[in-house]
Amino acid sequence: MAFFKKKPSFQGGGLALFPDVQQAMGAEKALKNAGYEVKLVAPPPELRKGCDLALEVNLTEKPGIGRVLNDRNIAYVGIVPLKVGTSELLEIVKVTDFGRWTMVKAGNMKLSFDRESGIIVNMSGGGCPDIPYLHSELIDKKLTEAPQPSVIGFTLCALMLSRALEESLALWQEDNKL
Repeated sequence: MAFFKKKPSFQGGGLALFPDVQQAMGAEKALKNAGYEVKLVAPPPELRKGCDLALEVNLTEKPGIGRVLNDRNIAYVGIVPLKVGTSELLEIVKVTDFGRWTMVKAGNMKLSFDRESGIIVNMSGGGCPDIPYLHSELIDKKLTEAPQPSVIGFTLCALMLSRALEESLALWQEDNKL
C-alpha cells in the first residue's frame, strides 16, 4: 500500500537557531514566503540555544536567509553548519498505522483519523491552554473540512497539531487517490 511511502529527505546542511518558539515559527513562515525551502526540526541538544525548534536550511543560502530574518526583525541566534558527528536531527512528524486508523504525531501532539472516511477520531497531547478548544473544533470533522489549528489556536501545540493535520490530509488523499 502506498500509504507509508517515504518522502525524499531534505538535505539542508545548516540550522537556523532561535531563542524561542515564536521566533522559530515566524522565521519558518517568513522564509517560506520569501521562497526558501526550510524544514522545521528539533535540533540536537548540543546545538539548542534556548528553543526546542530550529529550521534546517540550505547552508549556501545563509546570507539571503539572514537578510530575510533581519529585514523582518526576527531574532535568531545564528545559522550554523551541521557537522559530522553531531547528533541526528529529530523528525517532528511520525506516522503509526493502526489498521483502520492512522495516528500522526507532530511534536507532542497526536491526531488520529479513520483511513476510509478521513474523519478525525482523536487528538491528544500537549499541555497548552488552547487544547480543549482545538479538540472541540477538530473531532468528528473530515480532514478536508477541519480548520487549521495554527489559524484558530495560538500556541506551539496548535502549530504541531497543524503539522499533524497537514500530514494526515496528505496521507489520506494519497491513499484514496484524491
